[in-house]
Amino acid sequence: MDKTEKNNTHLPERLPVCPVRGSVIYPSMVMPIDAGRPISIRAIEAALSQERVILIVSQRDKEIEEPGPADLYDVGTACNILRMRKNADGSVQMLVQAFARVQVQQYHPASGYLEASVARLPEVEGKATEVTALFREVKERFETLLREGRYVSPEVAQFVLNLEDPSQLADYIAFHLDFKLDVKQQILATPSVVDRLKRIAVLLDAELDLVETQRRIQQQVKEEIDKNQREFFLREQMKAIQRELHGEEGEMEVEEFRQKIAALNLPPSVLPEVERELSRFARMHPDSAEASVVRTYLDWIINLPWNTRTEDQIDLQEAKKILDEDHYGLEKVKDRVLEYLAVRKLKLERQKKGEIPPEEVSKGPILLFVGPPGVGKTSIAKSIAKSLGRKYHRISLGGARDESDIRGHRRTYIGAMPGRIIQGMRQAGSKNPVILLDEVDKLGVSYQGDPAAALLELLDPAQNKEFTDHYLGVPFDMSEVLFICTANFPENIPGPLFDRMEQIEFTSYIEQEKLEIAKRYLLPRQMSENGLKENQVHITEAALMRLITHYTREAGVRNLEREIGTLLRKSARAILEGGKKRVRIGEADLEKYLGPARFQPESEARAPQIGVATGMFYTPVGGDIMFIEVSVMPGKGNLILTGQLGDVMKESARAALSYAKKNATRFGIPLERFDNSDVHIHVPAGAVPKEGPSAGIAITAALVSALAEVPVRNDVAMTGEITLTGRVLPIGGVKEKILGARRAGIREVILPKQNQPDLSDIPLYLRQNLRFHFAESLDDALNWALVGGLGALQQKTTLPMKKSRRSKEQPVARA
Repeated sequence: MDKTEKNNTHLPERLPVCPVRGSVIYPSMVMPIDAGRPISIRAIEAALSQERVILIVSQRDKEIEEPGPADLYDVGTACNILRMRKNADGSVQMLVQAFARVQVQQYHPASGYLEASVARLPEVEGKATEVTALFREVKERFETLLREGRYVSPEVAQFVLNLEDPSQLADYIAFHLDFKLDVKQQILATPSVVDRLKRIAVLLDAELDLVETQRRIQQQVKEEIDKNQREFFLREQMKAIQRELHGEEGEMEVEEFRQKIAALNLPPSVLPEVERELSRFARMHPDSAEASVVRTYLDWIINLPWNTRTEDQIDLQEAKKILDEDHYGLEKVKDRVLEYLAVRKLKLERQKKGEIPPEEVSKGPILLFVGPPGVGKTSIAKSIAKSLGRKYHRISLGGARDESDIRGHRRTYIGAMPGRIIQGMRQAGSKNPVILLDEVDKLGVSYQGDPAAALLELLDPAQNKEFTDHYLGVPFDMSEVLFICTANFPENIPGPLFDRMEQIEFTSYIEQEKLEIAKRYLLPRQMSENGLKENQVHITEAALMRLITHYTREAGVRNLEREIGTLLRKSARAILEGGKKRVRIGEADLEKYLGPARFQPESEARAPQIGVATGMFYTPVGGDIMFIEVSVMPGKGNLILTGQLGDVMKESARAALSYAKKNATRFGIPLERFDNSDVHIHVPAGAVPKEGPSAGIAITAALVSALAEVPVRNDVAMTGEITLTGRVLPIGGVKEKILGARRAGIREVILPKQNQPDLSDIPLYLRQNLRFHFAESLDDALNWALVGGLGALQQKTTLPMKKSRRSKEQPVARA
C-alpha cells in the first residue's frame, strides 16, 4: 500500500526517531529507507499519523537491535516522508527527503519507539571569497581523486561535479566516499560551510595519499614479480641443463615424488629412509637400471595408506541388520562380531575422556573361522567389513610355500616386490581394512622358508604395529587391521600360529537351515543370474527339501546352488521352447529335470532284529544313522571286524566284547559260547571309512543282542563312547546326529548323560516328537535299546537253554 503527501520544511518540536545503521543522511538528499525492526516501524507509523516528519539518526553500534538513547548520536536529519509501502513480510519501505540538520535536546520513550525534542542547526555561510576558494579546491581534489583511479559510478561523479552549492558539495562527497561512520557524523554535526569544506579537503588529501601508497605497493609487487620471473627463468635454464644431462623428465619426476612424500606425513621411523632413497634417485640418470628400482620403491611408498583410514560405523542395530540380511543362521559368529563392535564403542568413549591412549582403541582380535567348505566362512567376512563400514580385501594363502609370499623380496633381487600383505594394504587403500587370510591351513613349507612362521609377527596384536616387509625395509603399522583367517582343518595350523587366533567354529548347515538359505538367498540369486523373473518359475518347498536330501550331500550349500541353477536353466529353456509363461517344479518333477536321486538317506529298520543296532554318525556333510551288524557263528573265539573301521572304532568293538564276556552270566550268555564261536562285526557301507568312539553303545547293544539272542528295537538310535567298566562317555556332533536320526524316522534316541546340555543347540520345533534317554551306564542304554530291556536278559538266566530260542519267533533280518 502506497501513501504519498506533499513535503514541507516545517520542523515540529518533537519528532519520532527512526534509527539507521551504518549510514548518515544529509539535508537535500532524497533516500529510500528499508525498515524491518519494530522500533523503526512504529516510529514511521507515528510520523505518518502526525505531520509526516521523522528524525533519521545513526546508531553508534550497528549490531544493537533495540537501540536506546545512549546508543544514538545527538545530531540527526529531519526528513519528510514522501512515500511509504508495507511489504508482505511486515517490513516497511519509505522514501524520505532530508531538509534540515537538527540537534537532539532529549530522547523520550514512547509506545514501542523513541521520540526526540529537537532544534534546527542553522547553517553558517562564512565569507563568500573563502567559501568560493574552498569550493574550487574541493572540486579539483575530487576530480584528481577520480583521475587517480578511485572508483565512483559515472552518474554520481557527474552529479557531484555539477553541484554549485558549496554546502551540498561537502555533504554529497562525504556521503559517496568510503569514510568511517564517525567521520561522516562529524560532517553532519558541523553547521559551518567553511569548516565542512576544510574537513572534506583534508579527507580528500588523505584519500589521495592512500591512492598513491597503493600505486607504490603495486609497483613494488610488480618489481618483485619481475624478480621472481627472472629467478624462474634461471631455474628453467638449470632444468634444461639437467635435462641434457639426465633426460627430459628427471627433474620433474623428482619434484613430483618430493611433493607427494611431503603430503604423506610419514612416521619418523620411515621418513629418513625414504628421503635417502629420493636423494639417491635425484642423482641418477632416469634411464639407468638402478633408477628403475628406486622409482618402483618410491612409487610403492607413496601409494600405501600411511594415514588414510575409514571411520567405523559403530551402530550395533545396523550391523546386526546387515549380518542378518546377508547370512541365515551363524548366530555364534554374528554374536562375536557384535561383541567386537560393542567393545570398540566403549573403548572409543573412554579414549574421548582421556582414560586410555588412542592406540588401545584400534587393537582387535585375530579371528579364525573353522568349518567345512561352503558354510559361509569367506562370505561372512565381507559382511563384517560392510557392517563396520571398512574396506575389504581377501588374500588366498592356499598353496603359498615361500616366506617371501608374506614378507616380500629384498630389493637386491631383480623384479623384487612387496609381499601379499603390503600389496593387500595398497589395494584396500585404507589403514584399517578387514583382511581375510583365506585357507590358512593350506600353507606349504619349502626350503625357501615357512610362510606360517612369517605370519607370527603379523597376527600378534602386540607386535604388528611395526610389521616390516623385506621390500619396504621400513615398519608399517598393521595394528588397526581386523584380520580374519579361515581354515577347514585347524589341526594343520602350526601351534604358535594357532595360539594367536580366536577360534570360531562353523558347523554344517542342517537341512532346515539349507531350506531357508535356498528360499532366501540361492533361489533369488539364481533366478537373476539365469534371466528369470520371480513369477516365471516356482519351486515348491517339498521339491527343495528333496533336492537337499536326495541330490546333494555337503556341509554347505554350493552344490545345492548348482542344482538350483540347473533346474532354472532347464526351466528357462522350457519357457522359450514350449511357450510356457510359468513353470512349476514339484517334488515329482525333480527326476525329469535332474535324473534319479543320487543319494538315499538311511531309514529305520522295518522290525526289531537280533544282532542289528541303529547307531548315529556325523561327517562334515551332516549326520545320519548307520546299522551295526553282529553275527555269531561256530569258530574258535575270533573277533572279525569289517567295514573299513578305524583304529579307535576297532578298540570300541574289543571293549564291547570284553564287557559282554565280563557280564555274560548276568546277561544269560553261556561262557563257552565265546570259546566255540567267532564274532563278526560289520558296519555298512563297506566302501566308506569309519572312525571314532561314539559307536560304542550301538556295538555293545548289537553284540549282546546277537550273543543273548534278544532283538534290538528298530525305532531307537544310540550314540556314546563306552569303557570296560560300563560307563558311557560324552561324544560330539550331537545336533547333526539327532537331526539325521529324525530324518530317518527314528523317534527315540539314547545319548550320554553328559551330552544333555547339547540339546539346547537344537531348535525346539526340531525336538518335537522325539524322546531322549540319557544313559550314565551301559545297563541304562541296554535297558532302553533291547526289546524287553534288561528284564529280557535276566529272564534268560532263569530259563532252560532249549527255551532260550524264543527270540527266534521274532522276524530276523540277516546281513
